[in-house]
Amino acid sequence: MIFSMTGYATATQETPYGSFSLDLRSVNNRYLDIQFRLPDDFRKREATMRELLSTQLGRGKVECRLNFSPATNTGDNQQLDNTLLDKLLQLDRTVKTLHPAAQSLTVAEILKWPGVLGNDNFPIDELGEISIGLLQVALEDLKAARTREGNKLKFILLGRIQQMRQLLQTAIPRIPALIATFEEKLRTRIEEILGNSEDDRIRQEITLFAGKIDVDEELSRLQAHLDEVERILNKGGPVGKRLDFMMQELNREANTIGSKSVDLEISRISMELKVLIEQMREQVQNIE
Repeated sequence: MIFSMTGYATATQETPYGSFSLDLRSVNNRYLDIQFRLPDDFRKREATMRELLSTQLGRGKVECRLNFSPATNTGDNQQLDNTLLDKLLQLDRTVKTLHPAAQSLTVAEILKWPGVLGNDNFPIDELGEISIGLLQVALEDLKAARTREGNKLKFILLGRIQQMRQLLQTAIPRIPALIATFEEKLRTRIEEILGNSEDDRIRQEITLFAGKIDVDEELSRLQAHLDEVERILNKGGPVGKRLDFMMQELNREANTIGSKSVDLEISRISMELKVLIEQMREQVQNIE
């Protein structure tokens, strides 16, 4: 299968102590870049979460956001942490002394401060395990989303390959006639100037110039590159970087065809090839 680096998944769970929600977002990136947004009480689970994501995802910028909302009924048994409260009030006074225009903390802000309401009633270790399980659920959904998106990308790329093959089938039969026409025009021009085109040196020069407009080799390499891209897509797996390299090779051959062309139709085909390759390159950037 082909895997996209773009995906989104969410998972929720209700517990007697409160409700969990976990979001996973993934976009394309050169490497695997994982960022976390976790409540303070769950920070110690970050290493485990990072390891879990690293073993399942190869590339992409991944954001993991965990929210925990304590159940309202747990507040009846919660107690203020007076020591922490005194420290907060002391810091508030210090800030006001240094910056008189600063706003004091409100009661609501103080109560929301981490640790002010004691969490003795919360089994943090148990809730931490729940957060890991929630991540596993969301991760499976994210992988499924990336797989679905990858299949769409594969379908698009195979369609572009087919369009390019059709263009090549239009171009290839034209090459021999173009070369023959060019040689004839060149021979006629030399005869007009020199009066004789039968000299061996002149024939060599005609052959040399004709070779400079012969794009048969480039067309053959394009066909071979398309075969390789199709093989890579059908093989599947983490192929994004390899496909990106193949886009460079395809573009190089298309540019050479355009630069050597002396025929309007071949120039048009070269331009259409480059447009299709650029469309493919944009899609390849999203493949793991």
